[in-house]
Amino acid sequence: MAGRYDNPFAEEEVNPFSDPAVRNQTSSGYGASAPPVSNSRLSPLPPEPGFYDRGATVDIPIDMAGSNYENLKWKEKELQAKEAELNKREKEVRRREEAAARAGIVLEEKNWPSFFPIIHQDIVNDIPIHLQRIQYVAFATFLGLVLCLFWNIIAVTAAWIKGEGVKIWFLAVIYFVSGVPGAYVLWYRPLYRAFRKESAMKFGRFFLFYLIHIGFCIFAAIAPPIIFKGKSLTGILAAIDIIDNHTLVGIFYLVGFGLFCMESVVSIWVIQQVYTYFRGSGKAAEMKREAARGAVRAAV
Repeated sequence: MAGRYDNPFAEEEVNPFSDPAVRNQTSSGYGASAPPVSNSRLSPLPPEPGFYDRGATVDIPIDMAGSNYENLKWKEKELQAKEAELNKREKEVRRREEAAARAGIVLEEKNWPSFFPIIHQDIVNDIPIHLQRIQYVAFATFLGLVLCLFWNIIAVTAAWIKGEGVKIWFLAVIYFVSGVPGAYVLWYRPLYRAFRKESAMKFGRFFLFYLIHIGFCIFAAIAPPIIFKGKSLTGILAAIDIIDNHTLVGIFYLVGFGLFCMESVVSIWVIQQVYTYFRGSGKAAEMKREAARGAVRAAV
């Protein structure tokens, strides 16, 4: 009788998939008697790692979001102001370049030497092709003068160490410090611009100072005993005078003598070529006319 009043909806949970026999009995109805089955529960599956919990909430402070937005707007305005300033400067530079081009002024960008640009040097693009060879050789004479004066300092320094006095060393340094920039300003740049612009007056300036340059090179190659017995320059007379007492220093002076001789010969060739072009191109008559006009303007 006790089985009659048993509650079929008791909390006992039976897994119908655990045993085929039990599954068949449960499918036939509640009236059939079933063997006792152990009370078992399916354990819940662990949560999958990496899945976002949609129920979770993220708190973002409103004041922080507002401050970030204001910072972005401020940076955007700053970038727009800088862009406007750059555009304004670019337009100003372009306007000046156009004004200089209309006035005949050529802007020279310093590009030589490449590691530390101090002068403008673009013979291929600036100089006509039939004059490039002369310009290259003239530039070689400029670099040759730099080499001659630098070697002159080395040789005179050796003579000073051997007891020839410090005054000749100071003179050698003065020759280099004044001679290198002076050569560029006085005769190399005028020749460059004369070939570039076909200016007759630039040719006149070149001839004047290049003749002085050739005279100095010849004087240095001889080194007459005028200034401190001529030992401030590495000429042949100074080399003969010093080689008897100091052979190594005398050899240095002989090397300097050879450098000055080469510089003199190449410089004479350059001035001959420039003068031939100057006479053949009609620049001599043009220079005379410009000189006459200048004299008339000065008189008026």
